[in-house]
Amino acid sequence: MTQPIAVTMGEPAGIGGEIALMAWLRRAQGIPAFFVIDDPDRLARLGTTLGWNVPLHAVAGPEEAAACFHEALGVLPRRLAHPVLMGRPDTANARAVIAAIVSAVELARSGRAAAVVTNPIQKETLYAAGFRHPGHTEFLEELAGGDAKAVMMLACPGLRVVPVTVHIALKDVVQRLKTGDIVSAGRITARALTSDFGISRPRLAVAGLNPHAGENGAMGREETDVIAPAVETLRAEGYAVTGPFPADTLFHAAARRRHDAVLCMYHDQALIPLKTIDFDRGVNVTLGLPFIRTSPDHGTATDIAGRGIANPDSLIAALQMAGEMAERRAMRRSVA
Repeated sequence: MTQPIAVTMGEPAGIGGEIALMAWLRRAQGIPAFFVIDDPDRLARLGTTLGWNVPLHAVAGPEEAAACFHEALGVLPRRLAHPVLMGRPDTANARAVIAAIVSAVELARSGRAAAVVTNPIQKETLYAAGFRHPGHTEFLEELAGGDAKAVMMLACPGLRVVPVTVHIALKDVVQRLKTGDIVSAGRITARALTSDFGISRPRLAVAGLNPHAGENGAMGREETDVIAPAVETLRAEGYAVTGPFPADTLFHAAARRRHDAVLCMYHDQALIPLKTIDFDRGVNVTLGLPFIRTSPDHGTATDIAGRGIANPDSLIAALQMAGEMAERRAMRRSVA
């Protein structure tokens, strides 16, 4: 991998800036070269306030950032409209937050950046500025263009989970859960595990929706009518898929060794076990895009922003995972 990774600013009043600075300070820990798309003045003020010696270098492009990475953190300037008050998101800065994401994707799609790592955004602030997407995943899907179908995977050492339904109310899951969506998520997940994670024949487990996976219809028919047909379709296509299983038996240590990823039916069914197992090193990975995107699996943490106490481990894990994925893609291209 010769290109650096593009890191977006995320919510300027959150912890994105300080965890990016901390990641650069820990660059000797096997972190691939990266640069940030951010306001260099606000990062300089933040570093000074926290007493951190992080040399910043405003760059014209990723190539310049890669060349200076060991001596300075490259910053591709994206100026903010208003000064930042830590912990207090400002709608006036929403345009710059969105523009940083767009720039990172453009650089990755052009091959100038190896991957995109997004810092957390404050969705309410972006909504107030006219942002119409539920979150990063849906926005990135639109930026990918064409017929790209994005799937969110959360990963930590020892567990990967994919929620089939994501940012919807729990009461709506039953109506929104479709056989075709489970099949699509399974295909995308299996292909990505092979291409980006080096697993030749991925093993997918599929969770049920109801207690005891419906217990043959006694506690709900979604397993019989919706989920099982998706499992059979995926098997018929040659994928190693099992289930549906009761969700309460899928995440203990022995069960985790039997599969490479779990397809979950709704958001918290996937995220609760992952965050319980390894809260600090969880990574959000978007599968199915023509570029690599990872992100820390936490929010903006505006309540502790600017105090220098945020944990950068999830961002570091996201950078490392993005670098590994980029290397695998580069190796595949060289072989081809």
